[in-house]
Amino acid sequence: MSVASVAAISGLYDFVVGAFLLLAPGTLASMFGVAMATPRIFSDLTAIFLLSVGLGYYFPWREPGRYRGYMWVMGPVLKGAGATIFIVDYLLRGSPASFLLFAASDGALALLTLYALLARDPGGK
Repeated sequence: MSVASVAAISGLYDFVVGAFLLLAPGTLASMFGVAMATPRIFSDLTAIFLLSVGLGYYFPWREPGRYRGYMWVMGPVLKGAGATIFIVDYLLRGSPASFLLFAASDGALALLTLYALLARDPGGK
């Protein structure tokens, strides 16, 4: 899979989750069996972060060779760390098992990004 394809998938993923968290935080919380964040500013800021990360994937999607650094930071580093934290929180602090869905999706995207970045493609795509 190309870096550009992974950027498109990751950008869409982050943008959709961020939009859902911003526009329907109660629905998202109930889907995962947790209370809404209080004060709501915590979920709003997380949503804005996710929307921004998602929009940031536009650049490596259009010019994957030029924006490989963004892919390294947002893929293997951020999504890999996110997946790890979800698992650690589940094991040590008893967060809901439903949160492991985020560990799986973030972990899969981190590995997919790593694979695309390490693939030999002189054009960067």
